[in-house]
Amino acid sequence: MTPVFTAHNGPDHLCAALGTVVVDDEPLARANIVGLLRTDPEILVLGECSSGGDAVNAVRELRPLLLFLDVQMPDCDGFAVLEALGNNVPPAVVFVTAYDRYALKAFEAEALDYLLKPYSNERFFRVLARAKSSLMQRPAEERRFDRIMVRSAGRISFLRVEEIDWIEAADYYSCLHVGTRSHLLRRSMAELERDLEAARFCRIHRSTIVNLARVQDLCLDIGGEYEVVLRAGMRLKVSRGYREKLHAAIRENGRIRSAG
Repeated sequence: MTPVFTAHNGPDHLCAALGTVVVDDEPLARANIVGLLRTDPEILVLGECSSGGDAVNAVRELRPLLLFLDVQMPDCDGFAVLEALGNNVPPAVVFVTAYDRYALKAFEAEALDYLLKPYSNERFFRVLARAKSSLMQRPAEERRFDRIMVRSAGRISFLRVEEIDWIEAADYYSCLHVGTRSHLLRRSMAELERDLEAARFCRIHRSTIVNLARVQDLCLDIGGEYEVVLRAGMRLKVSRGYREKLHAAIRENGRIRSAG
């Protein structure tokens, strides 16, 4: 099936109504949701997608407040979509699926609600009313990036960003190091650097981001290159291009020793 990403309106229209994106790989199911949404004058359908990859791009571009998200899709499932979106996850997410076994995972992922196919129009509009009520009470700009959704042994969990020691690039993924554990995340280093800036993280290398609260020392190695030494003993190289940024972060932090 050819992926579909149809943009109906741009993000500038969000002020007039609640911008919504619909994601489902089944054309009839997608069309049904779009049709029901269009009967509500307070909802503006910004776009529709038939694949998880297109959904990630659509949400980043259109910045919807409400997302109707299919769980099972050929390229990546709905949970992988949320993982890839990170801080760009819309304030209200409704999972849509024909399988009730995903209900627990949906609520672990902090979904607003869960639509089990086939559903009645009455059930759909109850979910929509709940989403609208939630959005009216909680503007999107109030969301904070303080947790990251990760998967381990088939289970979804939420990791507090302050628990992360450091992050390294791993091909198309990023690897989060938390003590003796590590988690692969389908997000780029650039995205994580942007989202974690307020949480006192600093990029020290093209492939490394460090939690400043975990840094014990800044020192020189035998070759004259800078390294940060974490409290757990890990030594991480600082590339020349990031030295100035690290020094500024250290001065602001005021607790890291500089040696060498």
